[in-house]
Amino acid sequence: MKKSLIVLAAVLAAAGLVRAEKLVIKGSDTLGAKLVPQLAEEYKAKNPGVSFEIAAEGSTTGIAAIIDSTAQIGMSSRRAKPTEMSGASAKGVNLKPTIVAYDGIAVIINANRPIDKLTKRQVEQIFAGDITDWSAVGGTAGKISIYTRNTSSGTYQDFKDLAMNKRDYAGSSQKMAGNEQIASEVSKNPNGIGYVGLAYVATPGIKVVPIGGITPSKETVLAKQYPYARPTFYYTNGEPSGEAAKFIEFTLSDEGQAIVGKVGFVPIR
Repeated sequence: MKKSLIVLAAVLAAAGLVRAEKLVIKGSDTLGAKLVPQLAEEYKAKNPGVSFEIAAEGSTTGIAAIIDSTAQIGMSSRRAKPTEMSGASAKGVNLKPTIVAYDGIAVIINANRPIDKLTKRQVEQIFAGDITDWSAVGGTAGKISIYTRNTSSGTYQDFKDLAMNKRDYAGSSQKMAGNEQIASEVSKNPNGIGYVGLAYVATPGIKVVPIGGITPSKETVLAKQYPYARPTFYYTNGEPSGEAAKFIEFTLSDEGQAIVGKVGFVPIR
């Protein structure tokens, strides 16, 4: 019966008898490169009349899209900044966050680099440019190559806040558009180091470095033992309505949260 209803809805939508709904979602690459597209595919299977436009260009763009009313949902791996909140208020927009998953920012190095641990202080010093050679942290000599996200990324800001005491990145650091790009560059560079969300740690050629003896995982993130754990968000203009509200409800459902865990994030419950 359920399958017949889905087929009927698809036929009616194709015939133009059911108004197609388009859901525009913009923002975080961490959420938008893997998780949200998979959620969207499952949602469309149940709601054939719905289409999606997903643009994963950084958390800043997602929050801006809600303020400018160019998306119904803004994906963000960080909380909105005070300046964004005030800018939204000035336009009569109420930025409402909904936590959809938890994540841990994993520090990654090339799989062939003989380093099996780093301290929080060493991570700060490496990414800030105080330490420039692997020999200073117990490895074989080699000039460290740092890969970070670009400035529109929520992960870029979260890592500064969580790992670097809000210090600036080393001037030599190379900015990448997304998690997959960082993982790819580190996998090819024996001297590389970077950071990615948990959904991206299975890239061949990289390995995750424990920080202070703690490896990011579902258990260490939920227990807040891993130092670079964080929530991730959908932002809307006030209480969501229509298809946006239904998609957020699906994301938070048992089925949606099962996808969250399958992709590599930590479910909210």
